[in-house]
Amino acid sequence: MQRVCFLLKVRAERLDEYRERHAAVWPEMRAALSAAGWHNYSLFLREDGLLVGYLETEDFAAARAAMEATDVNARWQKEMAPFFTAPAGTRPDEAMKPLTEVFHLA
Repeated sequence: MQRVCFLLKVRAERLDEYRERHAAVWPEMRAALSAAGWHNYSLFLREDGLLVGYLETEDFAAARAAMEATDVNARWQKEMAPFFTAPAGTRPDEAMKPLTEVFHLA
């Protein structure tokens, strides 16, 4: 099982709305993530907008590709894009660059 951690930056003026959106993630989005192999997926948000994501999956590239193939992901990414500081035209899921794990205590 791969453990994947990534960082994104949420716009400071959108933090409250971002929290609200994630308190009510669409059921079809949750189902698609599970079906695509995203397990123990968590998002942590710091007050300055730093977002830390963590998930476990058998194959991150395959899990991302499976989500890319869903209509619900395209709709979700379009709605979430304005929340993030990222280059224009970049979806949030495209900006998820895994960090290198340097230590793990099992």
